[in-house]
Amino acid sequence: MTTVTRESVPFWARFFLKFADVTIFNAPGRPFMKVAWAVDLHKIFTLFIIYGMMSYYSNFSVGAWVFLGLHGIYGYCWLIKDFGFRDHQLENKLSFLGFINLYVLLVAWYWLMPWLFISRAIEPSGLIVFIAIAIHTLGVVTMVAGDGQRHWILKYRTKPGLITEGMYRYTRNPNYLGELMLYAAYALLANHWIAWVIYGYMAVYFLARMKGKDNAISRHPGWKEYKAQSGMLIPWALLNGRAVFDRMSKNDKKIAEYQHEK
Repeated sequence: MTTVTRESVPFWARFFLKFADVTIFNAPGRPFMKVAWAVDLHKIFTLFIIYGMMSYYSNFSVGAWVFLGLHGIYGYCWLIKDFGFRDHQLENKLSFLGFINLYVLLVAWYWLMPWLFISRAIEPSGLIVFIAIAIHTLGVVTMVAGDGQRHWILKYRTKPGLITEGMYRYTRNPNYLGELMLYAAYALLANHWIAWVIYGYMAVYFLARMKGKDNAISRHPGWKEYKAQSGMLIPWALLNGRAVFDRMSKNDKKIAEYQHEK
């Protein structure tokens, strides 16, 4: 019998995952509310929360409208994705205490970013606005494409195993990469160290989940090869040119095979 050696999960990641499990996902009380409902409510309210901040501080600058357009409408992009292909983990149910803790420990902090921006009447430069819109747009597309590919593959494939193509070819977590990109846009616009602390807190939690995922999927055949070709988060092969070289080599091989057949 072959012994499968799984990827280890570091202590700090186990701590974060266990803490979230005890305080949120398995909090005391009768589970009655899906995680998806709690998250979707947050996405719906965000547009109105940010507009309320704009009204309260009488800040209707171009920058404030840009922030509203990015952060507020992202929530509805999320809803469209959720209606089309919901992450199965969001089907889990929370107790009332778990619902409250979800907001207190994970979700509500995101609203501090627009508050830091609007209450301080930040006027970002054109370059900052461009960078924010660019990484936000790329982030949303990356997240939706990654979640969509995973959903449909898991739904229709007949055998369990690794997802190693498409969005997952060079990064094992395109969905988390996309979310980190779009929330970086909010922190960039907020232009305050507290925004980056919130971002760092979110990133550490996401990283803990990625470590847990690596532990889970490392049981499948081909893990070592897949790990070697992909980054846990950053698609290094796309950045250092290896992906382009691999693609060119693959195309040259196909051309050679075609000419040989002729």
